[in-house]
Amino acid sequence: MSLSGASERSVPATKIEITVSCRNLLDLDTFSKSDPMVVLYTQSRASQEWREFGRTEVIDNTLNPDFVRKFVLDYFFEEKQNLRFDVYNVDSKTNISKPFPTYASYSLLLFLLGRCWDPQKDFLGQAFLALGEVIGGQGSRVERPLTGVPGKKCGTILLTAEELSNCRDIATMQLCANKLDKKDFFGKSDPFLVFYRSNEDGTFTICHKTEVVKNTLNPVWQPFSIPVRALCNGDYDRTVKIDVYDWDRDGSHDFIGEFTTSYRELSKAQNQFTVYEVLNPRKKCKKKKYVNSGTVTLLSFSVDSEFTFVDYIKGGTQLNFTVAIDFTASNGNPLQPTSLHYMSPYQLSAYAMALKAVGEIIQDYDSDKLFPAYGFGAKLPPEGRISHQFPLNNNDEDPNCAGIEGVLESYFQSLRTVQLYGPTYFAPVINQVARAAAKISDGSQYYVLLIITDGVISDMTQTKEAIVSASSLPMSIIIVGVGPAMFEVCPFPRLCRPIREPGAEHGPTSQGCAGRDPRAAAVLYAHQRHPASSPTPCQPQPNLSSRAAVRSQLILCLAVCLPAHPLLLLKARGIWSPGTHWEASLEDQCWLVKPSAPSPTEGSGAVTISLPSCQ
Repeated sequence: MSLSGASERSVPATKIEITVSCRNLLDLDTFSKSDPMVVLYTQSRASQEWREFGRTEVIDNTLNPDFVRKFVLDYFFEEKQNLRFDVYNVDSKTNISKPFPTYASYSLLLFLLGRCWDPQKDFLGQAFLALGEVIGGQGSRVERPLTGVPGKKCGTILLTAEELSNCRDIATMQLCANKLDKKDFFGKSDPFLVFYRSNEDGTFTICHKTEVVKNTLNPVWQPFSIPVRALCNGDYDRTVKIDVYDWDRDGSHDFIGEFTTSYRELSKAQNQFTVYEVLNPRKKCKKKKYVNSGTVTLLSFSVDSEFTFVDYIKGGTQLNFTVAIDFTASNGNPLQPTSLHYMSPYQLSAYAMALKAVGEIIQDYDSDKLFPAYGFGAKLPPEGRISHQFPLNNNDEDPNCAGIEGVLESYFQSLRTVQLYGPTYFAPVINQVARAAAKISDGSQYYVLLIITDGVISDMTQTKEAIVSASSLPMSIIIVGVGPAMFEVCPFPRLCRPIREPGAEHGPTSQGCAGRDPRAAAVLYAHQRHPASSPTPCQPQPNLSSRAAVRSQLILCLAVCLPAHPLLLLKARGIWSPGTHWEASLEDQCWLVKPSAPSPTEGSGAVTISLPSCQ
């Protein structure tokens, strides 16, 4: 997670990684301890509004969490960058996929899975401070009291800042252990590893946790990948401490032992096994004949480079942009001003605006500027055949249009010739693009499909299957919803779930589609709020006289799947500004992700990345 908005400034930014820990949190659970999670908000320079920036993982049953997931922010020395850290108790049945509200708007919160969530009950406290305070603290560390729960001591939050290096290597390793100490009375042990990197002041910062292997003294952990800068920030001789714990359900994990190493020493395992003695200092002092608490063996270690969007573009990768537009009757008669397809002489329709906003960005990376454009849900002349995949230029052999202007021209022409009908089917056009993407295996082409629609998907099952079938292909899907439909509800609500610890170590990992392949085309879901929607503190009352007079918001609802090889999912920056009251932007985002092996206890992780909830 990195703070967007750097494009607005001319001064180069420094990347700062923030590590979060809490101590002595409130205990809100009756039969266990709290399950804390921290949500970071940043304050807009212009509006002074607080926007959710990111979240840590959830750690079960602890009042003293050390969160593995970091926040990476752009630091500007000449600016005051205000931060707000809110701490919540998140039960397993609480839906945390939606943005958290500000404390002042708690009464507006939603009904969540299985129960009505009481934010005042689940709120553990908050802290306000500037990014400069963290960086300027002794050892770039600060501790602040949590406040916000009247009459109670909420504990403290500890923040550590470190400037990130430019190292883009990814280390993949696998470890096993032998003859660990037995810690469970009715069983053996449930061991897991915790990795820490050393700091200049002698302290350690958590950077990774393995999964738990149940009931064994000889565990073999799954291979895992971690950025080298997370492990040692590019300093190959920096001390890496690895603790071995026995997992307990109540969160009071038993310490088995520890050992230290370094990235340079770990890298030697590329040629040979490396065995480490696990030592428990307390047992070593008490027992004269103490040898060790077991051994840990590094079975394998490899290093790969993480490539950026610019690397792929320099290497010759081309983006192929395809458009699919909803021609169902629910959009209204294109000749009437109430229609979402209405061709006004004064302003573009909602469909045309969405097309221009995305297309004008992506077309810069397409060398031939030829874009296949399709419509779906219409009756075609002369026989009135219903089609869910017809070329807008009426040329089945060559559906390409010359540039975005060519797509718009063909779109307007189709509105004059076809009859809007229905239903809303996505699968045919997804399969069409997937067939084209399947022909590419050398990374030279990447396909982006933009689907613009006004309503609920009618072939949800087939659409899910189409996405899963495209799981290994280099393609992304952008779904933009327009009009009054309930687009706040994600069209693929069960394909994502929040990450819970352990298994959520250093950022988002891939989530399988419906429990299947953890790879596929990413889905970006965006919508425009209807004028009738209730205003919020950061959504002013719209002018109801015009459909275009709405305050819009973009939500990245989910990244359902990921391409088989790491590649840019989407990089877009632009503003939709057809009228005074219309305001929506595609944030400057660049996500580079790759599949990861599922955890044997938790399953694969989830990708849940949110754009700011209010623009």
